[in-house]
Amino acid sequence: MAGHSHWAGIKHKKALIDAKRGKLWSKLAKAIIVAAKSGGGDPDANLRLRYAIDDAKAVSMPKENIQRAIKRGTGELDGGNLEEVVYEGYAAAGVAVLCEVLTDNRNRTAGEIRKVFELSDGKLGGSGCVAWMFDSKGLIVIPCDAVDEDKLMELALEAGAEDVRRAEGKFEVICDPAVFRDLAKVIADAGLAPEVSEITRLPQNTIDIDDPETAQKVLKLMERLDDHEDVQNVSANFNIPDEVLKAIGEE
Repeated sequence: MAGHSHWAGIKHKKALIDAKRGKLWSKLAKAIIVAAKSGGGDPDANLRLRYAIDDAKAVSMPKENIQRAIKRGTGELDGGNLEEVVYEGYAAAGVAVLCEVLTDNRNRTAGEIRKVFELSDGKLGGSGCVAWMFDSKGLIVIPCDAVDEDKLMELALEAGAEDVRRAEGKFEVICDPAVFRDLAKVIADAGLAPEVSEITRLPQNTIDIDDPETAQKVLKLMERLDDHEDVQNVSANFNIPDEVLKAIGEE
């Protein structure tokens, strides 16, 4: 499986657990706050806010929590002083890692993120060191046994998708972020249930990791970063073959 799709799958399984603990709600609230702060509190006029609210509703975040986050973003309530920061660095084997953060204390978060990298044999880099390797895209992942390839191709391309790729048992539908919402609706209306449906950063090229120990280090770094309360999204350019995933118990 493509490295990003594999990590996206792990992340969505974790989200079910995080949602029960309320941890995911906290991250989603931050995304709503920043979206409302930057573009206003009306989701019909603020696409970023609409996406953030959709993500929150998808994990059953209560309506009052969503409204409270919007009000913090618009300044009606305190607690909206968050800053967007992107941290970049390298995991084991030179894998590029890009970490999107919302924080109320940049210095604290920078030190904590640096330590997370070091714990997994990684290294925090300077601004711009890996961001150029990634493109912002909509990603929808569907099991191959859930739909005919030609049918999905026709459906997705007519709805504005850029590409439909087959990657070891999965179809990856790629699109521009501007058409993601409409494309996701078309796929849902067709009765398909994606394993992954998100706007993310996809790598232009990937690094194959054939060594199980190295693969574990890379995945552990991804998990540790994703567990950090200020981290919104983690992207990387690794690809781990299925046999290696099975060897380390991730398949």
